[in-house]
Amino acid sequence: MASLFRDRSDASSRRESLNSPLRDSTESSTNSLPSPFGTLALQLSDPDLRDTAYEIFVSACRTSAGSRPLTYTPQSERSTSGSPSPSSASSASPSSSSPFLQRSLTSAAASKMKKALGLKSKSGKGGDPNKTPTKKAGTIGELMRIQMRIPEQADARIRRGLLRIAAGQLGRRVESMVLPLELLQQFKSSDFPDPQEYELWRARNLKMLEAGLLLHPLTPLERSNPSAQRLRQILRGTAERPIETGRNTESMQMLRSAVLSLASRTIDGSGSDTCHWADGSPLNLYLYQMLLEACFEDDGSLIDEVDEVLELIKKTWIILGITQIYHNLCFTWVLFNRYVCTGQVETELLLAADTQLAEVAKDAKTNKDPVYCKILSSTLTSIMRWAEKRLLAYHEAFNASNIEAMQCIVSLGVCSAQILVEDISQEYRRRRKGETDVARTTIDTYIRSSLRTAFAQRMEEVDSNRRSSNKHQNTPAPMLSILANDIGNLAKKEKDLFSPIFKKWHPLAAGVAVVTLHSCYGNELKQFISGLAELTPDSVQVLKSADKLEQDLVSIAVEDSVDSEDGGKGLIREMPPYEAEMAIANLVRDWIKTRVDRLKEWVDRNLQQETWNPGANRANCAPSAVEVLRIIDETLDSYFQLPIPMHRALLPDLTLGLDRSLQHYAAKAKSGCGTRSTFIPALPALTRCEIGSKIWKKKEKPTQTPPRRRSQVGSMNGRDSLSLPQLCTRMNTIYHIRTELENLEKKIKTCLRNVENAHADITDGLDMKFELSLSACQEGVQSLCETTAYKIVFHDMSHVLWENLYLGDTASNRIDPFIKELDPTLEVISSTVHNRVRNRVITALMKAAFDGFLLVLLAGGPQRAFTRQDSQFIEEDFKSLKALFLADGDGLPDEVVEKASSQAKNVLTLFRADSETLVESYKRLVTAAFGSAARSRFPLPPTTGNWSPNEANTVLRVLCYRNDEAATKFLKKTYNLPKKL
Repeated sequence: MASLFRDRSDASSRRESLNSPLRDSTESSTNSLPSPFGTLALQLSDPDLRDTAYEIFVSACRTSAGSRPLTYTPQSERSTSGSPSPSSASSASPSSSSPFLQRSLTSAAASKMKKALGLKSKSGKGGDPNKTPTKKAGTIGELMRIQMRIPEQADARIRRGLLRIAAGQLGRRVESMVLPLELLQQFKSSDFPDPQEYELWRARNLKMLEAGLLLHPLTPLERSNPSAQRLRQILRGTAERPIETGRNTESMQMLRSAVLSLASRTIDGSGSDTCHWADGSPLNLYLYQMLLEACFEDDGSLIDEVDEVLELIKKTWIILGITQIYHNLCFTWVLFNRYVCTGQVETELLLAADTQLAEVAKDAKTNKDPVYCKILSSTLTSIMRWAEKRLLAYHEAFNASNIEAMQCIVSLGVCSAQILVEDISQEYRRRRKGETDVARTTIDTYIRSSLRTAFAQRMEEVDSNRRSSNKHQNTPAPMLSILANDIGNLAKKEKDLFSPIFKKWHPLAAGVAVVTLHSCYGNELKQFISGLAELTPDSVQVLKSADKLEQDLVSIAVEDSVDSEDGGKGLIREMPPYEAEMAIANLVRDWIKTRVDRLKEWVDRNLQQETWNPGANRANCAPSAVEVLRIIDETLDSYFQLPIPMHRALLPDLTLGLDRSLQHYAAKAKSGCGTRSTFIPALPALTRCEIGSKIWKKKEKPTQTPPRRRSQVGSMNGRDSLSLPQLCTRMNTIYHIRTELENLEKKIKTCLRNVENAHADITDGLDMKFELSLSACQEGVQSLCETTAYKIVFHDMSHVLWENLYLGDTASNRIDPFIKELDPTLEVISSTVHNRVRNRVITALMKAAFDGFLLVLLAGGPQRAFTRQDSQFIEEDFKSLKALFLADGDGLPDEVVEKASSQAKNVLTLFRADSETLVESYKRLVTAAFGSAARSRFPLPPTTGNWSPNEANTVLRVLCYRNDEAATKFLKKTYNLPKKL
């Protein structure tokens, strides 16, 4: 170690050191931090401060030996063993020394100081055992000289001066004299090998007097103090006429008088034999710092002899006005600053600074001296700000390789903040009613700041990589999707590497970290979602990545806060859900709505152009229906190809939309065709014609036709669209849709199982049936069957049924023409309508035919009249009509025909009865219906249309159309019905 600090005994070497460009006195290295001790009012270089500090050190150690004379042997005259030989000692020039300085080094013993600071001795650092050790100083005094870079010649001069001072002032203690003044008194130019070195030495000591007595005195100095004014004049005069040192001249006497007058002042004005010339702040702290820095190797590590060295350094406290609390604070700063100066590689120094800072924290709680608090505040602020620069962006500064240093830096930063806030609060925080957890707040700030910075950097990196990929015509993944993956990795790194360190001060460190990341990513995601207009693979990928990231972050937060008082509820409240699934769901719903709306528009547009041509395809259905089903099939395929995680959840929305589209198609397919009531003619009013009137003559044509409703309503598409083949095509079309609904449901189940990789039971309880369209198809087919049947009977065949059957002469206008025209109609139906619908249409046609048959008999108007003998013809026609639909066993089933014809069959029994029987039956039915109201007069029963032999209106109508005297008299007497309409 001694070889690292070579003696600079020659004057040129010394001048080179002293005349180097002056740095700010607050710095000791190009990498060091600004000193927190304040700025010296006089420019003093590091060598100036170091030389004076060494002089104080040697003088303080000298006086500790008492008055016993000691010898000093220069290094060049010592033996290699480090112990002075008798011969060399006797030949040396007289000098002053101390047993403390001459103490032999015992570095083999473990340093108590290092152990207290948590440091290892050099022997424990794993050095090379085969390496020849560097020649070291043999005594503490020699070690200190080398560490403080004092040339041996200068050291010898200092000791000679101290010996002379001691000889002239025997028994005087060092604290009772002003050392620069005494040294100026002892040396003259001839004591220096170089006049320039002498000038620099003299100037330094005068500067030190000015700094200690005028610029930074311990006791505040009044501007009008005569001694101060006299000293200023003397110092200014030295520029023109230098003081002649080494003699008891008049100028030296004046200087001594002014210096001692100022140095003997005390704060309380009491007398004291202590001279105050180097104990004013911050001069004393700069000098003390120079002494403490002698405890370090050039690489920043503490010397093994630090215990012995510090023991001697503490002897300077009485001169420098240093106490234990100032020592603790200054030593903390020196340890910390040395770590910074040496490139931040000696982590042990950081650990030592952290350990020493704990002592400072104890001192701060008990000492409220304003000067101390000011220096303490400045020192801690400097440490804290340095720590903050790294910890507010610790992801940039630290990784697994230097995580040990981070732990110490966090401790330094937190402890500094705690002292500043809790012990110097009037300067660093506003008064608050509630207590503040400084450590937790500080860690919270570090975490949130660093993660925001790390997030911004990740974003910039991802964006840069994306732009680079675009230039190379690649297809990069969406930026936010990549970012989500990076943030997930960042959160894991935070939890595994950094959170264990922070947890010492903040129990929810990992939770705060993920809350911060959740917020940062959430802000970007919110902007992304607000700009989404449609569902794309990229947008789904981003939202899925965001959902996974959120799950990971929430999982870390919950795990980290499981033992907290609220179980993590506070953290979770800081993490409002991304609602990525909801965003995907909304996009999918928009996607569904767009396609459903588009399908509805397509249905409306194409149905307006549909011709309902039965020969368009094999199924005799409309091409538009086939196309609608194809579009629906493609829509389902597209839906299950969407890269979304919630096909099952949103499937009911899609199914309902498609269901409504098919319902709309079915409703449109039957619209405009009318209904059953559209084609049934209005019933004529009840009337009675005179027997024998000309209207009953066979050869005469009826003079009047019964009124009937229009055959088509205004909403119909026109006569052509209501032709029988086209009506059959409509029925086939709706039925085709009905049959395909089951296939659609099967397809949905299969696709859902495939996309979810699930079993059959995944569809259990899922609403995916086309109930609306199923109901619409069933109702549509039924409605079209009835509409077609009644249109055929009452519209297409009105001329042979309503306008001809039994008109005038019953025997001459039988049902054969009607049956003849029905036969080809049945052929058309059989060859056109789907076989599963055919019987339904024919059954509806049969019901319409019997309804028409009964309507002619009961409401055929005044041009029809029947005798009791006509019942034979009517029954024969009834049987012929039944036979048409039975078709000798090839038609409808017997039971169906019997059920449909039962009403007509029952009513025909009235036509076989005589009029008297009918009148009695009518009276009985009216009396039963109206009760006492029918005793004096028979009320006219309403027309219900429910023809039955047990219904009064039905019997009344048979009487109205009965051509005999008994019926005529009863109706004339009872109701006075007109003979004509």
